[in-house]
This record gives sequence, structure tokens and C-alpha cells, in this order.
Amino acid sequence: MMPNTPEALFSQAHTGANGNTPGRAVKLSIDGVSHAFDDNLVLDNVSLDIAPGEFVCVLGASGCGKSTLFNAVSGLLPITKGSIRLDGEDIVGKPGNVGYMLQKDLLLPWLTALDNIVLGASLTRGATQDDRLRATALATHYGLGAHLNNYPTTLSGGMRQRIALMRTITAGRDLMLLDEPFGALDSQTRLSMQQWLLQVWAETGRTIMFVTHDVDEAIFLADRIVVLLPRPGRIGRILNVDLKRPRDVSCMTSSTFISLKAEALDLLYR
Repeated sequence: MMPNTPEALFSQAHTGANGNTPGRAVKLSIDGVSHAFDDNLVLDNVSLDIAPGEFVCVLGASGCGKSTLFNAVSGLLPITKGSIRLDGEDIVGKPGNVGYMLQKDLLLPWLTALDNIVLGASLTRGATQDDRLRATALATHYGLGAHLNNYPTTLSGGMRQRIALMRTITAGRDLMLLDEPFGALDSQTRLSMQQWLLQVWAETGRTIMFVTHDVDEAIFLADRIVVLLPRPGRIGRILNVDLKRPRDVSCMTSSTFISLKAEALDLLYR
């Protein structure tokens, strides 16, 4: 019988936290990262440690270097200066060590939802029946079971993003980079996806870096918010989000939420 919980499927414990403490394990270490395209410096001395199971949002306006930072962490972009380590191992210029989901779902229209979810296995070693059973169990647990035989063109934007996230999870990487995955969705669908993502994260124990330019989204999702200032991209401040989990929409009217939003807006636009 296949396991029917994310914990059993992935055998990982969730350890989300508000900030790092001395002696605590580090999943991802970004140390003094700078990068320039020709003579244009786009990242300037960015340093950040992320703990296992932590949810960190990188918040900044368009053009501040958020996607450049993600491309560097993913291994797709060799950096000009600095180091990036995952579980202590150098991953600069070495793709394939993290899960990476973009704003566009990039689902292949000729494949069913299930085939899209197991696409990583199909491309690397050939998806097995066990891969498909695990993917089916995971997708069913998160409310996608009725759509697994559908093709992407028949699915809503929110459903397509759910399928894309399941594909990222089944790739089996502990660290997931989510680059504005909900940016193209309407506000109601976006909030629903945020709540759904928090459930997936809490149950699967992944470490998440999430890029957004939306202050409310960053506060609602994150343990910590890295405010990235532009020209060149640099860390202005790291904000601890001291809101209890699990979170629902009621936290958005709390004094803590409002105070954090004011601080983040001041950093971004003053």
C-alpha cells in the first residue's frame, strides 16, 4: 500500500523558524555574492543563511536583482564574486541541486497533468510506476486527484500552478526556489494559492525561497523577509515575521502585520 501522507512520501520533518540561532544547521549559505553583467553591477555583496525547513521571502521592486539572485542559487548563473553552498557543498554554476518554479507554469500541453508532474523523472531516468503512484498519492492529498488525466489547456490558472508546484516537489530537492509563482493570478485565486502553499510547505518540510514584489504576500507567507534594494541589488534589512502559524487571513488585520507592512514599504519606497 502506498503511503498517503506527505510525511510518509518524503520522510522529512518541518523545522520552520523565525531567523537563525547560533549553532543551528544551515541549509543554504549565500556569502558575499556580487554579480555584474558587463560593467553593470546588479548584485552587491549579498549574504544570507537559510535554515532547513525555513520559508524566506525575497521582497523587492522590479529590477532589484531578485531573479538574478535566484538564477545564481539555482546554478544557472555563474557569479562574479562570492560563494553559494547547499548543505555545505559549493553549487555555483552547478544546476540541478534545487527545485525551481517560475511565474509561468511551463506545463507541456501535450501531456496530462500527471505526466507533467512526473516530467523530471521522465527526462532524467524514465518515470516508473512507483513514481506515478507516489505522484498520484501526493496530488490526491492536495485536492488534484480529479484532474490528473486532464490536459493543461482545460485547467484554470490556479490549477495549473498547483500542478507545476507538484512537479517541483516531486523533483525531490530539499530547497525550492519559487519566483513569483502567483504573480499572474487574480487576487482571490492568489490568496487561495498562498494558503494552499503554506499547507504544502508545512506538511512536506521543504525549505523555500520565494521571490515577490507584493508586501502582503511576503508577510503572509514568510518566516523572514529579505528586503532587497535596487541599483545594485543589496540587502536593506531582514525582517522577522512574528506571526503565529498556521496562518489565515485574519492575521492580515493584526497590529504585527500592519507594522511589518509599514516597515517594508518604508524600506522600499522612502
